[in-house]
Amino acid sequence: MIKLFKELKPFRLGIAVVLVLIFLQSMSDLYLPTLMADIVDKGIVQGDSGYILQIGGFMLLVAAIGTLCSVIASYWSAKVAAGFGKNTRAKIFNRVENFTLHEFGQIGTASLITRTTNDITQVQAVLTTMLRMMISAPMLMIGGIIMAVSEDRKLSLIFVVCIPLLVGAITFIGLKGLRLFKAMQIKLDKLNLVLRERLTGIRIIRSFNRVGHERGRFREANRDLTNTAIKVNKLMAGLMPLMMIIMDFSIIAIFYFGAIRIDDGNLQVGSLMAFTQYAMQIMFSLIMVTMMFVLIPRASASAVRINEVMDMQPEITDPNHSKLVELEVRAEGAMRSFVEFENVSFSYPGAEHPALSGISFSTRPGEVTAIIGGTGSGKSTLLSLLSRFYDVSEGAVRIDSIDVRDMMQEELRSKIGYIPQKAVLFSGTIRENIRYGKEDATDDEIVHATKVAQAYDFVSTMKKGFDSEIAQGGNNVSGGQRQRLSIARALVRRPEIYLFDESFSALDFKTEAKLRAALRDETTEATVLIVAQRVSTVMDADRIIVLDNGMIAGIGTHRELLENSEVYREFVSSQLSEEEIA
Repeated sequence: MIKLFKELKPFRLGIAVVLVLIFLQSMSDLYLPTLMADIVDKGIVQGDSGYILQIGGFMLLVAAIGTLCSVIASYWSAKVAAGFGKNTRAKIFNRVENFTLHEFGQIGTASLITRTTNDITQVQAVLTTMLRMMISAPMLMIGGIIMAVSEDRKLSLIFVVCIPLLVGAITFIGLKGLRLFKAMQIKLDKLNLVLRERLTGIRIIRSFNRVGHERGRFREANRDLTNTAIKVNKLMAGLMPLMMIIMDFSIIAIFYFGAIRIDDGNLQVGSLMAFTQYAMQIMFSLIMVTMMFVLIPRASASAVRINEVMDMQPEITDPNHSKLVELEVRAEGAMRSFVEFENVSFSYPGAEHPALSGISFSTRPGEVTAIIGGTGSGKSTLLSLLSRFYDVSEGAVRIDSIDVRDMMQEELRSKIGYIPQKAVLFSGTIRENIRYGKEDATDDEIVHATKVAQAYDFVSTMKKGFDSEIAQGGNNVSGGQRQRLSIARALVRRPEIYLFDESFSALDFKTEAKLRAALRDETTEATVLIVAQRVSTVMDADRIIVLDNGMIAGIGTHRELLENSEVYREFVSSQLSEEEIA
């Protein structure tokens, strides 16, 4: 948490204001019992009404100042904590945006959501409490002890017994609770994971009639979290009664031994009342510490999880400035949109065998290069390397004769229009989703892109047209409509390189044929790479690359591969009739 609280630097002024106000509040709290003792010993005992009114009025003024300081301190502490939470969430979000797919897999989406929301909320709550109590509790305890000793040294020996007992109870329960709070956060991750899978996969769950199974999974994860929460709450619930017992016995001891000292003439009644008030302040300061100990173990576990995200360094980073200047000079005479794979090999982290091995080919503007192969042959992985979602293990991927590892990621991806295998749409209007590809796209550009993507017909029939709302994930449109809107989003960008990753799989043959014909005219100056399973999708490409177990089994046109590639012939014969092949 100390490491995380370094993010409080922008709020130094606010923290200083809180500390000053808490100091003034604590001083007022410590001064009031002394004034009360004076009223009893000098006013009530001597029957001086004027003195009672004078000191009583002064007490009201001191109490009012203390209350005002407390209210303002509460406002500023809440403001600082909220600002800290906002900045930390933004930092985690920005950090996660730079993560590779490998880093996403290491932590998990459900856990990242929990860390960005629940974990930061836990730390924020502790920060609010600490700003109020971390200063006032020590001041009240130390000041209370000093003032109590000034009233009666011998009676203060009671604190030598009760304070160690309180500190011991707080330490024992706090350390035991830390382990349980850590376990709670992990189990909260598990619950979020199960819930997220159930919500996103509701169609599959219902279609396979696995609703009962998913209820069981959720019930088990929920029960596990609940049992741990009950266990830790039982532990923490026992702390307050234990402290109250110690405090009550301490007050009994103060009154017992104080009465003896009054009888002996060593203590006045007003001083005993002040001493009792100081004892209460000391005890309540320890109760404040207890409240922090209830929150700190869980927040500490949350802080560790937040720091894990903040400390994780992305595997893929941008090159330094001097490297970029050198590459700009080299790229001046290079062909634009020229893509080259040179002896590329790639293995996923922890995999026994490489996903791609010895891949070499090149493609230039105006050409359509299709990639075909069986499931798991590395087709989508190849496009991921070009977009630099992963870095190659061996070899090089180049665009315009520059290794993609030597390019700024933003610059690289500005050249690419990527249509993923699973079409993803965002909540908002159709117009906003298409403008995701180009923020300043005009209405004419949007209409043109949807017409090329064969999406204009169904968009125009919708009640609000391009202003129709899209649900989260695009769940209120069909799979084919999602794919066509994803293609329109890439087309409106007019990139140098188009990457179609199984982007026609949800389309019927007629719509696909019309779309491919429209794309031919639209991409004459761009480099196009198409990953597909259908032979009909790739057979008109300028170049077809056949992948088999991560290696190139053949490169050529449709006719050339029919003659030279056994793997390609098997694909063709499994999908087309003899008449269609001929």
